[in-house]
Amino acid sequence: MYQEERLHEIIEYLKTNGRISVNEMMEEFTISRDTARRDLVRLEEQNEIIRTRGGAILPKKKEIIKSYSDRLQFDSTGKNKIASRAQLLIQPGDTLLFDTSTTVQYLAENLNKESTVVLTNSIDQAQILSKKPNVEIHLLGGILNKDHGFLYGSTLIEKLNHYYVDKVFIGAAGISEKGFTYPHEEDAMVKKEMTRHGEQVIVLADYTKFKKKQLYRSVTFQDVDIIITDRTPDSDIMSLLEESNVELIVVD
Repeated sequence: MYQEERLHEIIEYLKTNGRISVNEMMEEFTISRDTARRDLVRLEEQNEIIRTRGGAILPKKKEIIKSYSDRLQFDSTGKNKIASRAQLLIQPGDTLLFDTSTTVQYLAENLNKESTVVLTNSIDQAQILSKKPNVEIHLLGGILNKDHGFLYGSTLIEKLNHYYVDKVFIGAAGISEKGFTYPHEEDAMVKKEMTRHGEQVIVLADYTKFKKKQLYRSVTFQDVDIIITDRTPDSDIMSLLEESNVELIVVD
């Protein structure tokens, strides 16, 4: 087998198995250890693999985080259903804390309870809620992330210490065995702090967020009381939810 053919087969092996060792290459392709190492060097130079101790793995594809407005357009039907179900958990006179996630924005748009107080670090949520006569808005100040429309920083964290609400509503960029993850460190820190300032913490997340991981982990399953989503997650996630006593609500 020529080297180019073998390199192609190595990539196919990695796609199926996730990783390959030098010993596996020697056995699979009947080649010497030196040849296996040369193949790995060649693939690394082509940016097709990441070399590890004794073998190689495929590089992870970097996910491009869309702007807030772009994310708002994705799968609006599922997010609307989740928000409608979340609405049923809110009682007139409740005090609420909203993060900056797009699914929580759908909840803000549909909020129809009387005499409701809402705290938020999202300028978009605040603008939407400002049109509702029965909602009192507390906009948590801080540094503005212009691309995603949220406020963050030590000033905001300090301000949160003065509040304790009935219900906290947050989103998630990724939900896995590691918990709830987010692409921005400052946003992850704010969400973690939010979970400490409410009687009940409710995560709104569509099915695409499960089995996905982002860079920053902040919120754990132990921080959350309820998850509302639009599809039942895999059994391994279900087991973690049960262990942590997290209630799962799946909308039709």
